[in-house]
Amino acid sequence: MGVRLRTTLTATAAVAAALCLASIALFAALDSSLTASTKELAANDAKKQMQHLKAESEPGDPGYGKGMVPPLGKGAVPPGGKGPLPGSAATGEDDGPPLPDEAVLVVRRTFETEDGPVTVLGKASKGPALAAMTTLRNLLIPGVPALLTVVALFTWLAVGRVLRPVSAIRAKVADITAYGLHERVPEPDTRDEIAALARTVNATLDRLQTAVDAQRQFVADAAHELRSPLAILRTRLELALPAEKPLATAALDDVARLQSLSADLLLLARLDAGEPLSRAEELDLAQVVAEEAVRKRPRPDVHVYLDLTPDLLVNGSADQLRRLVANLVDNAVRHASTSVHVTLTSPDDHAVLDVVDDGPGIPPEHHTIVFDRFTRLDHARTRDTGGSGLGLPIARDIARAHGGTLHVVPHSPGARLRAVFPLSGRSVAYPLGDLAVRARV
Repeated sequence: MGVRLRTTLTATAAVAAALCLASIALFAALDSSLTASTKELAANDAKKQMQHLKAESEPGDPGYGKGMVPPLGKGAVPPGGKGPLPGSAATGEDDGPPLPDEAVLVVRRTFETEDGPVTVLGKASKGPALAAMTTLRNLLIPGVPALLTVVALFTWLAVGRVLRPVSAIRAKVADITAYGLHERVPEPDTRDEIAALARTVNATLDRLQTAVDAQRQFVADAAHELRSPLAILRTRLELALPAEKPLATAALDDVARLQSLSADLLLLARLDAGEPLSRAEELDLAQVVAEEAVRKRPRPDVHVYLDLTPDLLVNGSADQLRRLVANLVDNAVRHASTSVHVTLTSPDDHAVLDVVDDGPGIPPEHHTIVFDRFTRLDHARTRDTGGSGLGLPIARDIARAHGGTLHVVPHSPGARLRAVFPLSGRSVAYPLGDLAVRARV
């Protein structure tokens, strides 16, 4: 559960516990108060009956002094008696219909008279008390859940409003990659912990961008500075004396590798820096793929088959797109057994370039790491024949620079690498016509 849900549940549970305890205490207090009030009413009733009894027994009463028991009135019990005398409440002479026993509270009060102690039964109806308790119960049963609902709703909204900047910060941080370190998370206009978190994250991104920029600049400077010495060294080796030709030939191979590596590092540094595409223009991707795929490669035993859909226009750099196609085809030829198939289709508003070989393939667990720099899965190969491990990373960065993607698609046998580019939205007619280009190299 998220913080928002946990906070809402905790607040609601706390308020529910408090309301339950308060309701129990309120019921107990009200019941005690109403019971005491009812008892007091019953005692007052007994006192009134006794006062009425005394008033009726005053001298001057016709039966007074004749040895007769004075009328005791309703609820009066004679001395030593177990029930009311005739003429008391037992005669049925009562105000209104008799109440059930459970709805009446009866108290006994004993008073001293000249004829001895007299016990009077006072009564009071429990109806008002029961009605008050029923009203309270009818209010609390729907009221407590309604109040808890209001508390949960307001807590949910309040916590959501507080956490809204956190969600914005999280979403922004999730979008920031090594190619977008210039972006920053939004800082809320508050002085709380969330604003401090946003400022800390932005300060961390500043330091990270400074470090990455310094590293990229170092790589670019190193690659640039290596180009001139390597060119001079290659020229001297090519002009070596005939007696030194065997040694010079081997050295030229190493120099060529160094030149290729320095060129790759320089290109990576430019791609990492996000430089605008040089000489960007609208290109026919099929023509670029065809021109680069027919180039001769070190393995003449591997045939390259083309199946290209023409008139797929993309915006980009012709040099970089050629480099992408070359890296993909070179990688496929290096690992293929007999053939490589290059297809270019347009199933929707994108151009899809697939390069498929019939080699051992790429294990599923390596579909991502093959695009890491200097990663080589063919550890049995030597550095001279296995490549530098920068071909696929460069191809992926070029695809990203053109607004596309490059990834591994599950395929058996062999490996399938798929590059997807957005189309420019305009098509023209080329001499290739409406038919797809199918060729064997």
